[in-house]
Formats: sequence, structure tokens, C-alpha cells
Amino acid sequence: MSFSIAVAGKGGTGKTSMTSLIIRYLRNNKRQPILAIDADPNANLGESLGLEVKQTVGSMVASFQGEKMNIPPGITKDVYLEYKLNSVLVEGRGIDLLTMGRGEGPECYCVPNHLLKKFADSLAQNYAYVVMDNEAGMEHLSRKTTENIDELFFVSDHSIKGVRTIARLKELVSELKLRVKSQSVIINRVPDGIDPHISEELARLGIEPAALIPEDELVAKYDLEVKPLLDLPDTSKAVQAVGKLLDRLLKT
Repeated sequence: MSFSIAVAGKGGTGKTSMTSLIIRYLRNNKRQPILAIDADPNANLGESLGLEVKQTVGSMVASFQGEKMNIPPGITKDVYLEYKLNSVLVEGRGIDLLTMGRGEGPECYCVPNHLLKKFADSLAQNYAYVVMDNEAGMEHLSRKTTENIDELFFVSDHSIKGVRTIARLKELVSELKLRVKSQSVIINRVPDGIDPHISEELARLGIEPAALIPEDELVAKYDLEVKPLLDLPDTSKAVQAVGKLLDRLLKT
């Protein structure tokens, strides 16, 4: 059975970078194969992993809807759809990537969302780890795309608004009774030390961060140059902080 990790948080907090660093840790520690899922319509996990995404679940659904009257004889619609979904999967070295993308039309988003969940559940049994980069905010939590999770990471930046968003996300997980075994809060891009105002807000909200990820010029440089974060050196401050966190949480 695969171990599932999901990453959630406010937009602009570095969720995708954090997801990439988690995947980097898993790959470099021989915890493979890994299924990476980019569930954010603003899909850029592929770039961060150095994998080229030519088609998404959303674009595949749109093309399938146009082709469904021309399904090859002897093949059911469900079998043909599964074949088309498999063509969306990007294969890498120890890491495969499934990208949700956007639906087309005003009411289509729920279709790729439903297909992603069903297909990902089917695929998961073939992988040791499944790591999902969620849409900014609460959409995937409210749709219950993110459930049956072993470890849910809430990512905040070094801001009051960020930690308040985390508090609301944690409340939503409880309200929806999502099946999440463990939750951890990560404060990302922390400067020399955490600001006392943010420490006070965390205490007021009853949140104890599992990790403080320092501001890392290498991560910013790699993002700017569109270089895969998987290639970051071991000397990267962010790599080291994520490594210590996952060493502790995944020690079994």
C-alpha cells in the first residue's frame, strides 16, 4: 500500500517548491517509485521536477468529449477513457507525474477533478509514495479530493495571513471529517528567525509548526532559471530543513 502525502496552503507560500523538495528527499532516499500529482489548475510542478507536461487531465477530457463518438470498435467507453488517461502520465526516473490542469467551459472543472481522484486512486497501488500538490486555498479540501492521506502538510509563508489560512484549513479538515492520519504545519521562507508577532499568532491559534524552512537563495535562483529543484545540492538550506523534517516523520 502506498504512503500518501498532500501539500496545501495559501497561494504564494511556496507549496510547489515544498512539494518538489519532499519528492527530492523521497527519491534520494530510495523511497521509490513515486507518483507526483499536480492538482493545481495553475500547473507548474512539472517544471519544478524537470518533467515536460504535454497534456493534462483537463485537456484530455476536452479532447475525449470530442472523440467519444469515434471510439474504436470492441472497446468500451470506460476502457478507452482509461487508455487516454494513461497517456497523460509523464514518466521520469523513479517519478511519474499526473497533471490535472484546467477543465474547459464554465462547469467542467468538476469532471477532471472527479476523474483525477478516481484515476489517482487506481494508480496509487503501483507506487510506494504518492505526493499531491494541491490547489491554493481550500478547493480540493472542500471537494474531498484530498482524503485518505497519511501526511498532510500545511504550508504557510512567514506572514500572519499565511498562518491564519492554515488555521482555517485545519478547521475545514475537521469539519469535513477527512481521513487524514497526520497533519504538520510548515512555515516557509523564514528569514534569520521567526518574527515575534508571528510566534504570538501561532500560539493564539494553537499551532505548533513542525518545521521552519529558511529563506534559501538557491531555491529562488533555481525557480528563476526554471531549473529542477530535484537538482538542488545537499548544501541547500531548504533541502537540509526538509530532510530533517522527513527524517523525523518518516523514520519507519
